[in-house]
Amino acid sequence: MTAGPLNPQIDTSKPHPARVYDWLLGGKDNYPVDQTVGEKLPPEARANAARNRAFMHRASAWLAHRGVDQFLDVGTGIPTSPNLHQIVQAITPTARIVYADNDPIVLRHAEALLVSSPEGATDYIHADVRKPELILERARELLDFERPIALSLIALMHFLPDDQDPYGITQTLVDALPSGSYLVLSHGTADQHPELRAETEAAYKKGAIALRMRTRSEVEPFFDGLDLVAPGLVPATEWYQEEPAPENERSGFYVGVARVK
Repeated sequence: MTAGPLNPQIDTSKPHPARVYDWLLGGKDNYPVDQTVGEKLPPEARANAARNRAFMHRASAWLAHRGVDQFLDVGTGIPTSPNLHQIVQAITPTARIVYADNDPIVLRHAEALLVSSPEGATDYIHADVRKPELILERARELLDFERPIALSLIALMHFLPDDQDPYGITQTLVDALPSGSYLVLSHGTADQHPELRAETEAAYKKGAIALRMRTRSEVEPFFDGLDLVAPGLVPATEWYQEEPAPENERSGFYVGVARVK
């Protein structure tokens, strides 16, 4: 199941956030234009990307252990093992996962995202988060919106400036979820790295990538009307449940998991 052209061209003349993130994680599915942006970012950016991904692993596993067996991951990014479905299906083999992303290179790797456990199912939608209704329409082909779903928005919304209505887009996606669902969100910030804000923003601006890092008070509205799970909205290294606590380091991300009432 795909939205848009089956073989859209990859524009190697312009950097893309998913490919820059892949470079930060040590991946190889990026191009010189993406590497140029990554190399201009502060050295801490690599560690922050790794901490953010570790949060995704912890949150997804925690939800799976709590019985959530449906996940909608928007802004999937380039597959980096273990992927969300690998984490979840190792706990609940029957889990169903729908991925969505707008980068054609992710579409090229969709087969890797579709290797589900025999008991479960995965699917991929080639679509942009700025068209949430389309994502929801396609997601309903695999997911049961009468049962709880975990909506995953990892390292995505800071690429939407205020005039693209990131809060409204998030609300549209959340409003479609039944009671007992969850929002899992991480968002870029400079609150703990104020001295790196200018360098980070300049690197993305030079690559013509919109970046809107937000303060804690600006990230809070993404969770309006939801019940935040303890420990609440915190830096990425401070969110954990039963597992041993991660090393408490400064983080470039605020993260949170919240339950739909």
